[in-house]
Amino acid sequence: MEAVLTGPKVAAAAKGGAFPARRLGFGESVRVGSGIGRVGFDAAMRRNRAIRVGAGGFRAELVKKTNESPRKTNSAQTGPVELFVGLPMDVASARGGVNHAKAIAAGLRALKLLGAYGVELPIFWAAAQPDADPAQFDWASHAALIEMARAAGLRVRATLCLHGSHRRPGHHEEYLSFAVDELPVLGGRKPVEAFEDFFRSFRSAFADFFGSTITGITVSLGPNGELRYPSFPPVTGGHQFTGVGEFQCYDKYMLAQLKQHAEQSGQPLWGLSGPHDAPGYNQSPDSTNFFRDHGGSWETPYADFFLSWYSQQLVNHGDRILSIASNIFGELPVEISGKVPLLHWWRGTRSRPAELTAGFYNTDGRNGYDTVAKMFARNSCAMVIPGMDLLDREQPRELRCSPESLLSEIVGSCGKHGVKVLGENSSLVRAPAGGFDQIKANISAGNSKVESFTYNRMGAEFFSPEHWPQFTAFMRSMVHEEMDSDDLPSNEKGMLSPSAGSASQKEREMQAV
Repeated sequence: MEAVLTGPKVAAAAKGGAFPARRLGFGESVRVGSGIGRVGFDAAMRRNRAIRVGAGGFRAELVKKTNESPRKTNSAQTGPVELFVGLPMDVASARGGVNHAKAIAAGLRALKLLGAYGVELPIFWAAAQPDADPAQFDWASHAALIEMARAAGLRVRATLCLHGSHRRPGHHEEYLSFAVDELPVLGGRKPVEAFEDFFRSFRSAFADFFGSTITGITVSLGPNGELRYPSFPPVTGGHQFTGVGEFQCYDKYMLAQLKQHAEQSGQPLWGLSGPHDAPGYNQSPDSTNFFRDHGGSWETPYADFFLSWYSQQLVNHGDRILSIASNIFGELPVEISGKVPLLHWWRGTRSRPAELTAGFYNTDGRNGYDTVAKMFARNSCAMVIPGMDLLDREQPRELRCSPESLLSEIVGSCGKHGVKVLGENSSLVRAPAGGFDQIKANISAGNSKVESFTYNRMGAEFFSPEHWPQFTAFMRSMVHEEMDSDDLPSNEKGMLSPSAGSASQKEREMQAV
């Protein structure tokens, strides 16, 4: 299972008496493709594709800064929105390398010229701990990247990824089942203990740079880093998932917890399975009875029992992870955050099935995000919300989408409970779509509910002639600076050498969040 522990670690866990790794995921999943490829820049850059940094001596090469700011809290945002850009998902290579190092360095300089505040750095557990030994971490490649950002005058928001970067057929391998968080299934160790070791190692390795270069830490809470069940397969190639998804309660650990909860509730027959009349992944709400707007079984006492339990397991998992992060990073001058998804398709139905299968009990007349916001507030964490580029009018009518109303509801719950909002886009904005205008409307200085915004994600298509000029105009408008064309990097000056035609479809898929 290449979820949070790739091959060697899983094998070691299995040899140590753990359950087979393939059984630790969420039930049976649909068959999907291999998922993620590499972001490529143009061919001329590839001969200089990596920088090597010695694993033992990288700390001496980083410059400590003493002007650290106090840890950010959940008070209202009053200053300008901090603008970040996500680095490519595969930017850190194995054994201390930086993929496409010259292109990354050029991109960082360009972002600084445009007025960006910083970059988001994805740090996958499997990349930082490539061997089976749970005590050994290799931070060399990430240290090199943080140094590159510091040298460019940019801050870093680190995303500590506990989820997998791709998946194979069979069980959901993108994330461990939430039911095993506190079970000794990894060679006698609990997943929460392994998560804690990962976080502590990161804190120790970069202790000198929190508050100066590293200003934020986002922790992964589920598939794609989001607080949700893996209720739908990963989406690649720019295609939108259109089904309702499936409930993820069929691995033996989840079923055992459901059975116990049903018996304690005096309804033992309710704990034998999930809803028998719920549709499959790619089906519509009306294909079976469970999600029907009128007369659907989602309104029955059984459904209330199941959906309440199902959503609470999700909140409990998020609480465990954010609590660990808060305990480890809470005294540092950094902002801790986690991501909540924007599951806006079928939003126009009464049952809102895409949200239900993902773990949010948010039906017509019921706010399922208040409980989530309370959990974030309890752990003094900010909430990352994607989809700030999405408009209702640009969504397929037949899917009854409404990203705008859902975003408003989630932001409203955050405001109610004093939780800061950090925004993201869902994908690269393309003309003539109104995504950049929508982002500006959501994060403008007059909207004090959004503190920072991360635009995802740097790579070949990001620097393409079709996208880069639009992004440049957006950044200029947000930082209120008028720049001459001579101030910007260009292909002719050799700072950037992107080639839209050189990026394969697989590489372009990496632009997705």
